[in-house]
Amino acid sequence: MKKIIKFGLLFCVYLLPMQTFAQNDGLKIYISVDLEGIAGTVTGEQLGPTGFEYERFRKFATAETVAAVEAAFEAGATEVLVSDSHGNGQNLLIEEFPENVKVVRSWPRKLGMMQGIEEGGFDGAIYIGYHSSTNNMKGVRAHTKSSADLTGLKLNGKIASEGYFNAAIAGEFGVPIIMVSGDEDAVKEVRDEVGDMEGAVVKWGYSFHAAKSLHPAASRKLIAEKVKAAIARIKDFKPLKLKGPITMDMSFKNYRVSEMLAYLPQFERIDSHTIRYIGPDMIDVSTIATFITGYSLELSP
Repeated sequence: MKKIIKFGLLFCVYLLPMQTFAQNDGLKIYISVDLEGIAGTVTGEQLGPTGFEYERFRKFATAETVAAVEAAFEAGATEVLVSDSHGNGQNLLIEEFPENVKVVRSWPRKLGMMQGIEEGGFDGAIYIGYHSSTNNMKGVRAHTKSSADLTGLKLNGKIASEGYFNAAIAGEFGVPIIMVSGDEDAVKEVRDEVGDMEGAVVKWGYSFHAAKSLHPAASRKLIAEKVKAAIARIKDFKPLKLKGPITMDMSFKNYRVSEMLAYLPQFERIDSHTIRYIGPDMIDVSTIATFITGYSLELSP
């Protein structure tokens, strides 16, 4: 009998580390990256290839993302997918990432800033460099999808920031948003809309084009801390799942867009600048939003 008990204890000791490993095995993290919410970003000079500071700030954006990636791996992630989701989708310096990281680049893609999450199996999603919505009066570079073309976006009657819209896409695949970085108002807005995720505030807005910012190194350190904290309590987060059918109201700066979209039977023009589309789920709604904001007769081959 003593031999049986001793064997049982030895078996449990042997099995324990295997069980611990199994709990962490396959932890997949998705990271969506924008640039407006990166530390120090305040104007268009940092946001596109023609800006005199763009090359510097794509390096800063890459570094903040790498900080999130490395923290995720240190916290137990076994797989990370990064989505380059700003501007032309070709901002991040992919050679700076660990070799086991994959990166989604360029457009068009049906799920926009969340393309790749449809692969399935992700345990949590992270936002790096996010900004607040076009309805936010205090956020730095606040806009929704297109600062040049849109003045508002709603889902089922609720004002939707990019963070909310993307969380709803993630929710279709059962993935919760676990952490967000950006300016103070962006972080607050996403947390208010989606849930009590971890938040890394890297700057504080004075106006649309002015802010007080952390040093880039300090922002990376904070992001890493918040990523680790999020993964440590990853089971606390719940996906944002919108029940279909889903109504999307999209408002344009130019009334002609809503006027012409209303020629199509899928759309209803509900005021001079706004169209309404009703889809069965967020995958469908995202596809339509991508088409509306991305299509042009002048598109090159």
